[in-house]
Amino acid sequence: MLTSVNPATGELIATYAEHTAGEITDIVERTADAQRLWEESDFAGRSEKMKAAAAILRNRKEQFARLITGEMGKPIRQSRAEVDKCARVCEHYALHAKDYLANEPIPTEATQSYIAYRPLGVVLAVMPWNFPFWQVFRFAAPALMAGNAALLKHASNVCGSAQAIESVFIEAGFPRDLFRVLKVRGEKVGEVIGNQHVKAVTLTGSVPAGRAIASKAGALLKKTVLELGGSDPYLILEDADLESAVPICVRSRTINSGQSCIAAKRFIVTSSQLDRFLELFAREMERLRMGDPTEDGVDIGPQSSERLRDELHQQVRSSIHRGARCLLGGEVPRQKGSWYPPTVLAGVKAGMPAYDEELFGPVAAVIEARDDADAVRIANDSVFGLGAAVFTRHEGRGRHIAEKLINAGCCFVNEMVVSDPRLPFGGIGDSGYGRELSYAGIREFTNIKTVYIK
Repeated sequence: MLTSVNPATGELIATYAEHTAGEITDIVERTADAQRLWEESDFAGRSEKMKAAAAILRNRKEQFARLITGEMGKPIRQSRAEVDKCARVCEHYALHAKDYLANEPIPTEATQSYIAYRPLGVVLAVMPWNFPFWQVFRFAAPALMAGNAALLKHASNVCGSAQAIESVFIEAGFPRDLFRVLKVRGEKVGEVIGNQHVKAVTLTGSVPAGRAIASKAGALLKKTVLELGGSDPYLILEDADLESAVPICVRSRTINSGQSCIAAKRFIVTSSQLDRFLELFAREMERLRMGDPTEDGVDIGPQSSERLRDELHQQVRSSIHRGARCLLGGEVPRQKGSWYPPTVLAGVKAGMPAYDEELFGPVAAVIEARDDADAVRIANDSVFGLGAAVFTRHEGRGRHIAEKLINAGCCFVNEMVVSDPRLPFGGIGDSGYGRELSYAGIREFTNIKTVYIK
């Protein structure tokens, strides 16, 4: 059985029976049959259904938001924003998919030569719990608009969200078997990848999970897109405006109670700015309200599970043991649920978990840099390469560092890193490969076909 537990209270929400091997085979075959018909549909028909899905999301936003908050603990206003964002990505691809996948003429010696973008078939998605609606729609909207079908293996603790998403696509008029949920544990994913009808896999999750999926899919020569962990650096340069930078840094570190791959993780502050940054940053972090995530005024909800909360706490204690200074938080509250307070660690150096590893919770690691050049060096001293932000009063300097010096897939200047349907999203290094969103994301799961006519 798969179980969903309210992380704020520790109470059981629901249990779900796992699919048997026979049921999995049947679902995959039905999905493949649906895809063969779907790829012959036109963009106009697909677009109308995707717009209908967006409308359903908006109309049932409060219902879906409360489902998200109940299953994984996100503060309710952030859950509402997540549902809104899912509607926007549906609308984006409903409007732009036809242009993104239009035949692209290429002048050659041929009478006619061009690139055509054709669907691959059935795409398996292995998705995490931290954005249980957004992560799914981020892949599903472009995949379906490109003519593919989708299988979803969601995190076990958000089965209710998975089933709700499936119902959205059915209600919107998509073929009933085009998007299907597989209720299976992680160890069963390899068998699904091995099914002949599955042509590609996308995963958002941990580095070990990404390696396992890539290894299995690679052995079968099946396409993968991986969006894995991140330890995003936020560089506070010598000329940064701290009054505007600090609120952005706090918001980025604590979005989704700190459980975001593109949350700010490492704050790399030049020596001349360090004392003032720590003063302002700790003050803003201390003002955050931790409490019942169903209440509108709450900033920090629980961590998704006690196991993950305890792993985070161990990283904090180990960093302190190795010399980091805890300016705020750092203690597990004595109450039911998987709570962890906003925490600020100063004096973080290489060799500490807070420097070397991803901290998936509301814990900020502040690292001193001698100067701007040293800040860039420290930012790149990581196996990850998902997002990064640079804070400076000089646009030209910020642009140069973001574009040419930082090793990451997404670099922002004077703003927090976010995903946007209009912009490609993804990382390098241990943060994965491939891109989601924009034109790049919809083309990932197509056969980029050369057509040459003499």
